[in-house]
Amino acid sequence: DLVIMDSRVREGGGVQATLSIRELLPDTRVLMLSSFPEDDTLYAAIVAGASGFLLKHVKADELVRAVRGIFEGQSLMDPAVTTAVLRRIREGGPARDEKLARLSEREEDILGHIARGETNAEIARTLHYSERAVKKAVTRILAKLEVRRRSEAAAYYASHTQPKPRST
Repeated sequence: DLVIMDSRVREGGGVQATLSIRELLPDTRVLMLSSFPEDDTLYAAIVAGASGFLLKHVKADELVRAVRGIFEGQSLMDPAVTTAVLRRIREGGPARDEKLARLSEREEDILGHIARGETNAEIARTLHYSERAVKKAVTRILAKLEVRRRSEAAAYYASHTQPKPRST
């Protein structure tokens, strides 16, 4: 039901693990813990689908409240990272990444849907493309980002962009 994830676990990190968990078990909630309020890790965790982000020095009673809140459907952020989030929003996010710049607007839109854990069929329905067209675009996206799996592309996108609204 809920995973308490260290942002720095091995094999791709907590963000990669969060993406995989949310892809395989979309109802599972993830509470990300980090030693430092790093902008990139925080944003990547949010985009990957984490329900909360706390610093590891959190007191036991605060952690219990956080877990209960997440079970009740709340999202939460450690107050110490709120300033970083607000600054990032005001500044409009990081400079454009060179690999993401290789993507067409259509490919970047599809990548955003991948990062939200959507299947090719779901992306095709949402964007009114054929599933075959989405599959070909995913292949191009993986090549341009120099990654092998969808989850790696999603993690790359999450760590190099700020959240974008869903297309309808």
